[in-house]
Amino acid sequence: MIKIEELIHAYIHSHCDFEKEIVLTNYFQADWEADILIIDSDGGSHEIEIKLSKSDFKNDFKKSYLNKDTGEKFLKHDKISCGDYMCNAFSFLLPMGMVDAVLIPEHCGIIEFYHNVDTWETEFYLIRNPKPLHEDSYWKLNDKDLFIRKMALNLLQRKMEIKGKHEELIFKNPFEIKKLK
Repeated sequence: MIKIEELIHAYIHSHCDFEKEIVLTNYFQADWEADILIIDSDGGSHEIEIKLSKSDFKNDFKKSYLNKDTGEKFLKHDKISCGDYMCNAFSFLLPMGMVDAVLIPEHCGIIEFYHNVDTWETEFYLIRNPKPLHEDSYWKLNDKDLFIRKMALNLLQRKMEIKGKHEELIFKNPFEIKKLK
């Protein structure tokens, strides 16, 4: 079976234009982590959620969001479908035939894949386009400068994680480091 990292690599390298789009994987935004987040040059955004099993797919509809201002609890897909979500579109990326399309809410796009283990090629099929959730630009709903700083911090952290797997690193406690003026 294909690993999720291999699937993500195959998808983004066959469907994303890195010169015109920001493409992030495993990016925590809003209230949960996006497996793939694509932001085009106009600020249009599309989250793609990968599900490799029926149980994982079903559990996605149990995820909830707690409004920190009102204390109200909302289910993830209720929040997405009513347009109270920062992405303009939401899709599922699933193994071919794993879930019947009628079981997937109408607001969700459906992308199915077939992975040939003999040739190690993965093909993707757009079954249904996602419905637009709202027209607001991602940059209207998110501070672009803060977004860039968070991306830079995430890149630094990942670099240190990878480097730390090859050699022991010792870091000073960040709470003891004085802020530079």
